[in-house]
Amino acid sequence: MSDPIQPLRKGATLGRSIVLKGDIQADEDLYLDGRVEGTVDLGDHRLTIGPHARVRATIRARDVDIMGRVHGNVDASGRISIRSNAQLTGDLKMAGVVIEDGAYFKGSIDITHPDAKRPEPDLSSE
Repeated sequence: MSDPIQPLRKGATLGRSIVLKGDIQADEDLYLDGRVEGTVDLGDHRLTIGPHARVRATIRARDVDIMGRVHGNVDASGRISIRSNAQLTGDLKMAGVVIEDGAYFKGSIDITHPDAKRPEPDLSSE
């Protein structure tokens, strides 16, 4: 039987023994399974937080898949998935969200529509 996490491992990997305090900025997908404190900014790339990860960070990525523990706000232009054994405390801002049965989540959810245009202010009354 294959490892269900293996297909998600594209790009860079920070393994279980890694402890990082500071900022991560990358232009590729990232699989994180260690401990991180700071910020994680992947722009238009995917972040996978493995089952052993302990993250205290502000996160920004296209898609975020959480299997470990996260304490911090998460901003995704695509989807955030909180898996069944994951724990997330923080505010979410994304286009779509999946929270599996058994996951722990405490915070607020702001669903954005990436293709929706904001209404122009009405300047005709000036």
